[in-house]
Amino acid sequence: MLDALPWILFTGFVLAMLALDLGVFHRHAHAVSRREALAWSVFWIGLALLFNAGVYWQMGTQSGLEWTTGYLIEKSLSVDNIFVFLIIFAAFRVPPAYQHRVLFWGILGALIMRGALIAVGAALLENFHWIIYIFGGFLIFTGLRFLRSEGPDPDVGHNPVVRFAQRHFRTTADYEGQRFFVKRGGVTYITPLLLVLLVIESTDLVFAVDSIPAVFAITRDPFIVYTSNVFAILGLRALFFLLAGYLNDLRFLKHALAAVLVFVGAKMVLTDIYHIDPLPSLAVVALILTTAVVASLKFPEDAPSVEPEPVAAGPGPAGSEEPGPSEDDRDRAGRGDHA
Repeated sequence: MLDALPWILFTGFVLAMLALDLGVFHRHAHAVSRREALAWSVFWIGLALLFNAGVYWQMGTQSGLEWTTGYLIEKSLSVDNIFVFLIIFAAFRVPPAYQHRVLFWGILGALIMRGALIAVGAALLENFHWIIYIFGGFLIFTGLRFLRSEGPDPDVGHNPVVRFAQRHFRTTADYEGQRFFVKRGGVTYITPLLLVLLVIESTDLVFAVDSIPAVFAITRDPFIVYTSNVFAILGLRALFFLLAGYLNDLRFLKHALAAVLVFVGAKMVLTDIYHIDPLPSLAVVALILTTAVVASLKFPEDAPSVEPEPVAAGPGPAGSEEPGPSEDDRDRAGRGDHA
C-alpha cells in the first residue's frame, strides 16, 4: 500500500489539474494568445521544478538528478510533437479557438498510453535484461533517422485512423463548434474535430515509442519515468502556443534531438561496460540543447515553409481535390451530411 500511495496521490493531482484546466480556465473555446501561453508555460515548468525538488528531498540526490534529466529529455523531444501538431492543424484547417480543446484530450489520451507503455517497458527490463540493448539500438537508429528525414510528416491525408473513421462513421461537413459528436435526426455524426484528435493520438503513440526508452536509459524507476513524462506532456499545450511561430528559426534543433537520442541509446548499449552517472548525463543533454539553440540564433537560415495539403473529412472542412461521391454512395457509406 505504501508503494502505491505516491502513484495514487500523483494521479489524483494530475486529474485535479486537468479538471481545473478544462473546466475553469478553458471552459469556453478561445484562441490562446502568446501571453497566456507564456503564463501557462511558466506555471507548468514551475510545478515540474517543485515536484523535482520533492523528489530530491524524498528520494535522494541521484533520483532527483535522474528526474531532472528525464524531464529535460522528454521536454526537448516534445518539441518535435509541436512540428507535427502544426502540420495537422494546418491540414485540417482547425480554427485557433478549438486547438486547445483538441490538445487537451489528446494529452489526456497520451497520459494513458504512455502509462501503459512505461508499465510494459519496466516489466520487460526487469525480467529480460537483454531488452536494454534493443532499446538502445532503437534509439540510435531513431536518432540517425532524424538526421536523414526532411521534417516531421504525419501524412494526415493517408492516416489509417482517418480512413477507418471516414469509412465507418458519418462525418459532418464542417466543424460544429468544439464538439466531437453531434446528433441529427436521431443519428450520431462525428465532426472533423474528432478526426484531428484521432490523428494526434496516433502520432503521439509513435513519439512515445521513441521517447520512453530514452528515459529508461537514465533510470529504471517507473515512478521517475512516468512522472517526468507526465510533467513534460502537461506543459506541451502551452509550449505549442508559445513556440508555434518560432520553431522554423531553430534550424539546428533536429540535429540536437538526434544527438540526444544517439547519446542515450549509446548509454543504454554500453550500460554493462561503462556506467555514466546522472549528473554527467544531465550535463551532456543540456550542453547539446543549449548549443543547438545558440547556433540557431547565431546562424539563422531563411527556409520557405511548406504548406500541407488540406484534408477532406467527409465532404470536409478543407475540401478535396478528388471528385466527391454521389448521393447514393454517400448514403451507403454513411459519410456525408447535407443537413
